[in-house]
Amino acid sequence: MNRRDFGRLAGAAAVGQAVGIAAKAEVADAGVKLSVMLWTLEKLAPFDRCLEIVAAAGYQGVELVGEFQKWTPEETRQKLVRMKALGMRVDSMSGVKAGFAVPEERESFFAQFAAHLEAAQRLGCPQVILLSGKRVAGMTEEAQFAASVETLKRAGAMAAEKQIEIVIEPIDPLENPTIYLQTVTVGFAMVREVGSDALKVLYDFYHEQRAYGNLIEKLEGNIDKVGLVHVADVPGRHEPGSGEIDYANIYKKLAELKYDRYVAMEFYPQGDPVAALRKAAGEVRAAFRG
Repeated sequence: MNRRDFGRLAGAAAVGQAVGIAAKAEVADAGVKLSVMLWTLEKLAPFDRCLEIVAAAGYQGVELVGEFQKWTPEETRQKLVRMKALGMRVDSMSGVKAGFAVPEERESFFAQFAAHLEAAQRLGCPQVILLSGKRVAGMTEEAQFAASVETLKRAGAMAAEKQIEIVIEPIDPLENPTIYLQTVTVGFAMVREVGSDALKVLYDFYHEQRAYGNLIEKLEGNIDKVGLVHVADVPGRHEPGSGEIDYANIYKKLAELKYDRYVAMEFYPQGDPVAALRKAAGEVRAAFRG
């Protein structure tokens, strides 16, 4: 990014602060919480500037993908102070490399997950995102499903003890052909089999649409097991309205179902990031008010 682009982003974030504060109040009034998966902005600006962009767009939360693993205690303190000043929090975080569906990774999974729970407590983050890991060659679907359930039962107990929630995230096979958990259909079945209040599904509409579709019916039938939703359009992973997903109807359905958790944007803004994120927030807000 050149100096002119950086200056444009910095200026947009600064000018948008007052509007962002007003937008946060409007979002709160609408009964919906908004967040941004921060990795989608990391190529535009440094971490602290990304926080300002998100705040200027009127969001209450940010989600992390392991950035915190490199922070010193003092850096962690400084970033938490900055987020508090901006009226924001870390609402969810990922970064566990080992997969819960891979028996040979189970020992490393639990070690990484325990460290992740401690990091979540330091950051005041109530939720951890987990990925399944690869499909194991020679292992049947039934066997790998059962192995996943066994691991998640223990992980759920660990999370409940720390008063932290787990969400498992399916990834579409176009993005990751080798991953085991590829659809929310299997994810919901897995969560019901585990039977832990500390375990839910991250419903990423972008991933589900790319390979399976039928987004609203699956949402309606499983809303009690949805712990978080992620938003991006298909194709390209850009802002809602840029592709084929009818997010107006999805937001309307979320409102009808009285969804009260975070709606997290995980898209690459095509233009000014503050404007794109603010527009996306306004669309969610309008649906929940309507």
